[in-house]
Amino acid sequence: QLQLVESGGGLVQPGGSLRLSCAASGFTLDYYNIGWFRQGPGKEREGVSCISTSDGSTYYSDSVKGRFTVSRDIRKHTVNLQMNNLKPEDTAVYYCAITIYMCSDRPRDFGSWGQGTQVTVSL
Repeated sequence: QLQLVESGGGLVQPGGSLRLSCAASGFTLDYYNIGWFRQGPGKEREGVSCISTSDGSTYYSDSVKGRFTVSRDIRKHTVNLQMNNLKPEDTAVYYCAITIYMCSDRPRDFGSWGQGTQVTVSL
């Protein structure tokens, strides 16, 4: 069974930073494009970032561009999301997922969703 596990969430003040990590159980992430998504209270799930396995290309939503950085840790077989200058509107449950298609911000293109990790940005 393909399963993803997100970690690294928590409570942080505005302007702070968190580093999320996505790991796989039962398979390796190395051969998939990996997307990060988030779902805030009462909101639809939205694409945040994606990293391509073929050439390492990265993609970001306009709301996080310049603040978030996605990367692969080849040695640990994980995909990380470094989040800096966090804002209250970044509060959400963050998920990672895999796709065999090109990177996109459409949740329907992705599968093997993890349980998510809560990120709360508040004073």
